[in-house]
Amino acid sequence: MRDDPRDPRLPTSPGFWRSPLRGLRFTSVLGLVLLAGITVLFVTGLLSYAAYNPNLSPVNDKTPDKGILGFYLFTWPTNPHWLYRLNQGVHVTLGITLIPVLLAKLWSVVPRLFALPPARSLAHALERISLLLLVGGGLFEFVTGVLNVQLDYVFPSSFYPLHFYGAWVFFAAFVAHAVLKAPTALRNLRRLREERNDLVSPRPAEPTVSRRGALWFVGGGSLLLFATTVGQNFGGPLRRTALLAPHGGAEPLSGPNGFQINKTAAYARIDPAETAGDAWRLVVTGRTGTVRLSRARLAGLALHSSALPIACVEGWSTPDQWWRGVRLRDLAALVGYEDDPPDVFVESLQRRGAFRKAALRANQVADPRSLLALYVNGPDHGYPARIIVPAAPGVLNTKWVVRMTFGDL
Repeated sequence: MRDDPRDPRLPTSPGFWRSPLRGLRFTSVLGLVLLAGITVLFVTGLLSYAAYNPNLSPVNDKTPDKGILGFYLFTWPTNPHWLYRLNQGVHVTLGITLIPVLLAKLWSVVPRLFALPPARSLAHALERISLLLLVGGGLFEFVTGVLNVQLDYVFPSSFYPLHFYGAWVFFAAFVAHAVLKAPTALRNLRRLREERNDLVSPRPAEPTVSRRGALWFVGGGSLLLFATTVGQNFGGPLRRTALLAPHGGAEPLSGPNGFQINKTAAYARIDPAETAGDAWRLVVTGRTGTVRLSRARLAGLALHSSALPIACVEGWSTPDQWWRGVRLRDLAALVGYEDDPPDVFVESLQRRGAFRKAALRANQVADPRSLLALYVNGPDHGYPARIIVPAAPGVLNTKWVVRMTFGDL
């Protein structure tokens, strides 16, 4: 009968799934690759979030009410200065590289998603529920991550809490699944022969490719994604290979200021009249009161230079750029913090988007390489002035700065 779940025309029947490639050894290889890769993704994701110092100020924390999930937070260091660039480059590039492996893994076990009865016991029911969370969570994390990298902000809410809480749900299910399945996967890899199991079709179709060939195909897809993404973490000719990355390809401009940016002045709705030399003032507030500094007066202070990259959550970064401006700790000294620079709250002229305001911790202010930059590689950038801090996410390097408030936040 057509309604019989054993009818080979229905996905609930083992005979419906006829690919001769499915089997425990094939899915075990893919599973172990994901076990290592997703573990790295989770750790680098936690480090990426910690880099925002979200427990410093509400403006830095995009996932409020996270409770015990914030247990790992710590003061983000400024050394080495390329730390965030490396961490986020690994996180995004590895995530994109693993997409073919994830899709192949889901394809290899899809018969189990339709297996009947849905639950043979309480333990089996819990395993099926964890499997649904694993599949749904994995697809959710990879899809939202790719959309964010591509700057397609189509989320019903902010990307940050969606990706953060989704990662915890997915990783909890992933750990449960790994604990249950990793020993079996290792045993399957050691076997010389494939044994009969629920993934092997009872009536397989004629093979068009071997299982080894299929694994090479998946690996080739991952290698292709890696090769067309990783270049966004570098400068020069290698960036041109990042064909799938929004900040890949040729540099946007020629000359010393020709490196990638996320937000233009037009996007941020910066009124040119507000940044004109005779109108703009930087307001600095601290222990001894408030001072207002024109750009000419800032340029007349002691200027220092730092070679630092810009690295963003989307995974792209620039090589070290040569910044020149006033040290943040020197600005703190102007308002009464000569020897003990505190945290600072920074505000921008930006009219739209997240991180119009940001907080920097005292260790970031105290670092001699942290600047209110007036120049980069010669010309102005983020005019009239912007923040540049070693190892900080790009969004904390506030542009079009108009106000800085030093003190405990």
